[in-house]
This record gives sequence, C-alpha cells and structure tokens, in this order.
Amino acid sequence: MEPGEPRQPREPGPGAETATALHWEEAKNLYDNLAPKKKPKSPKPQNAVTIAVSSRALFRMDEEQRIYTEQGVEEYVRYQLEHENEPFSPGPAFPFVKALEAVNKRLRELYPDSEDVFDIVLMTNNHAQVGVRLINSINHYDLFIERFCMTGGNSPICYLKAYHTNLYLSADSEKVREAIGEGIAAATIFSPSRDVAVSHNQLRVAFDGDAVLFSDESERIVKAHGLDRFFEHEKTHENKPLAQGPLKGFLEVLGRLQKKFYSKGLRLECPIRTYLVTARSAASSGARALKTLRSWGLETDEALFLAGAPKGPLLEKIRPHIFFDDQMFHVAGAQEMGTVAAHVPYGVSQTPRQITSVKQAPSA
Repeated sequence: MEPGEPRQPREPGPGAETATALHWEEAKNLYDNLAPKKKPKSPKPQNAVTIAVSSRALFRMDEEQRIYTEQGVEEYVRYQLEHENEPFSPGPAFPFVKALEAVNKRLRELYPDSEDVFDIVLMTNNHAQVGVRLINSINHYDLFIERFCMTGGNSPICYLKAYHTNLYLSADSEKVREAIGEGIAAATIFSPSRDVAVSHNQLRVAFDGDAVLFSDESERIVKAHGLDRFFEHEKTHENKPLAQGPLKGFLEVLGRLQKKFYSKGLRLECPIRTYLVTARSAASSGARALKTLRSWGLETDEALFLAGAPKGPLLEKIRPHIFFDDQMFHVAGAQEMGTVAAHVPYGVSQTPRQITSVKQAPSA
C-alpha cells in the first residue's frame, strides 16, 4: 500500500459472525447478572401457607430490649431511629425463614402459576417509625417479606386470623399463649447456646408428639396414674386415634407441599423433611402414635422413639431448622446441643404462669 493511500476495510474472516454473536450473548448474560432480580409476586393469604414471625424471633434485638427496659420507650425509639441504617443480626428464626424461601424457589420452578407457597409475615407491636430499620434489615439479607403488621404497642395476636396464619413464632411467651388460646399453632422460639450449620437446601422440621402433634391425653394419664397405667392405656387404645394437638395443622400443610414434590418424582430429593422425636418407647406406646398419624393421612419422614432418653444428641445429628416441644427441659436440652428449639405452651405439663414485673420491649 502506497503512503497516503486510504486503508481498505478488511473482509470479515470465517466465523466472525459467530464470534460477534457470542460476544453479544456474553454481554447480555453479564447484564442480566448485574440487573436487579425481579422478586416473585406475593400470594393471596388464603392460598398460601402463612408463617407469622415476630421481629425478635427473626432478628437479635438484645441491646434494644435492654434500652427499653432500663430507659423507656422514648429512648428506645430514638435509638432505633439513630441506628436505622444498621441491619439487625440474624435471630433464631432466621435460618428457618431462609429454608422456607429455598422451598418456595423450588415450588415456583415446578408450579409457576401456583400460590401454594410459604408466605412470611412480620408481626410486631413495634411503632411504625421502627419499621424502617426492620425493612432495611430485611433488604440487607435479601429476604422476601412483603407483609408487615406493626401495631404500635398493641398486641398483634388479633390480626393472626385475618392473615390466615398457619404458624406463629415469637420470642414473647405471653403472646404465644394468646395465640394458642385462639386456636392458632404457635411457639416461643429460643436461640441455641451455640451455632450449628444447617442445610441450605432442605427444610427440616422436628416435632414432639404428645401435646404438640397430638393432644395431651396420654400425658394426663402419666401425671395422674404413672407410667405402668400409661402403657396399659396405650395398649388398650392402640387403634383409637389420639385427638389433634396444636401443631397438627402445620404438619398437615408440610405434608401437602411434600406431595407436590412427590408427584414430580422428587420424593428422594424433596426439599422438606419432617421428624417425629418423642420420649415414647416404640414397643409399648409407639404404635398408637404412628396409627394416629396414619388415620389423619399424615406421616413423618423419620420417627425416633427415645424411651425417655435425652433428645438433644439425636437433634444434633438431625440438625433441624426448628424443633417443637411442650416441655421446657427438652427445649433446654436441644438448645445445649445447638438446636433452635420452640416451646409449645399447651397441655398438662405446663407450669402455672408466673407474674413478672419485667417490661417487654415493643417487638413481639
């Protein structure tokens, strides 16, 4: 080419169009990854499995509780406003909520038009001003919680039925008792004494039997007449189903969602797994428990009959996201082994309520 002669455009070589197409495809994928993810649409409450969680169950608010107790509500609100851009640390219900969202993701992939998913509602008697920090915390952890109920110091229990609540978790035992009294499945949730890793892909829920899934009929026999009479009673009534307990309905909805995965051939890969962990012994009183579940059309994936042995070591192996029991010494034993445990205040084993003068922060 002579000096000054204009450069001629080079003919594209073989494969140039393919390379260009790949370049644009890579650019599109990069853009899609950087673009904000579209969140799914909230289901109608009557179509969903509604899990109501209090703010102190979802997040750790120990310092805020201390300020409320020692300095009063005005200082509490001021502190929350000053720290509203600081996310709360995860509380005991946080891994459970994340596991619910993992199940929802799978359900939406398999049933994109169905609203039969978990719907999480934040229930708190906090003032609306404190709501900004809660919203910021939820967004910080990328949680999908669109429904809030902030009652400004009043109890939120009256709203649970309006939200079609299937389960209510709170750090406030009195509110849990109120909910149980209204016929709503509820439990007081406690933080474990140490952190234990739990599954990110499979929701694991463990239940005690008597006074949790079942009524407290059998526990009343033990209290009144002792173990020998209890074993005799269970043998005589082996084919008579026990009456339902406060959390039977929650096991029922878990079973319904499991069947949606089974119908797609995913029984062995189901992202929901349930456990019966009971102090009953298999030989003398286990049959009635299993036959009761069968009569309801329900089952648990695993049934562990401990014959009075401690539950904590078995729960450490299961690593459930939550374990429900009606007796506090089983809850405490689970906590010691790193399990998030929830107390169901129902049945004859409950101690009389104690009047306390300790103020509770407005955080449900």
